[in-house]
Amino acid sequence: MAQKRPGMYRGDRRRKEDQRKAKQDAKRARKAERRETGASGPEIEAAATAGPGAKEFVWFSPSKGRTLTTTTAATPTIEGIDDWMLVSDPRLNPGG
Repeated sequence: MAQKRPGMYRGDRRRKEDQRKAKQDAKRARKAERRETGASGPEIEAAATAGPGAKEFVWFSPSKGRTLTTTTAATPTIEGIDDWMLVSDPRLNPGG
């Protein structure tokens, strides 16, 4: 009565484990290379460029349960929503 899954076979688990190990080894090699050269990874560089210069104000509307991000401190003007509350103000906490 028990049926086998059509896509599964005996070596599937071993193949997946080998793929996972290869991916992990590649990750370790990239990490070691960056450590030797003193370079940082792409994800670190992207976060650093968007850091201090970006001023984002986060607004929340309790009636709609909606958040909105703006670059100015002016209250957003969206039809049907007039109860915006400022949640995040970069002027008060410039360091993040």
